[in-house]
Amino acid sequence: MDLITGTYDCKVDAKGRLMMPAAIKKQLSAVLQDGFVLRRSVFQKCLELYPMSEWQALMQKMNKLNKFKKKNNDFIRRFTAGAKIVEVDVSGRLLIPKDLTVFASISKDIVVASAINIIEIWDKDLYEQAIDDAALDFADLAEEVMGQDDDDYGIS
Repeated sequence: MDLITGTYDCKVDAKGRLMMPAAIKKQLSAVLQDGFVLRRSVFQKCLELYPMSEWQALMQKMNKLNKFKKKNNDFIRRFTAGAKIVEVDVSGRLLIPKDLTVFASISKDIVVASAINIIEIWDKDLYEQAIDDAALDFADLAEEVMGQDDDDYGIS
């Protein structure tokens, strides 16, 4: 699958349906019919939307974990907790299940943001707060993550 690019302000209707931005639908056109998995983020109070092929690739990796180790079982259980298979309907809408809406504090105004090969769905206020909080140390973070001289760990 190709990488996904873009950040879009959107709205969720009273039934929890998100009209997917046209630019995102276009980028996902080859995989729309396959469905998606929507889950809670590990590190942020947002949702992660995985194209089914990306989810299956991730599950194949996780399936290699030794399930006779308690920490691996605990991780798998927590990582997949609340995950739901979802589809974009013929009108281009994605229904966000109520429990995931509650987890991410999604009300009406949201942000749909690409995250390389998945999409994050945020409450707009929480997204702006996360961006503002990260802005304080983003230069240091960028240098630490991307500024490595080693080819295995950085782009330089």
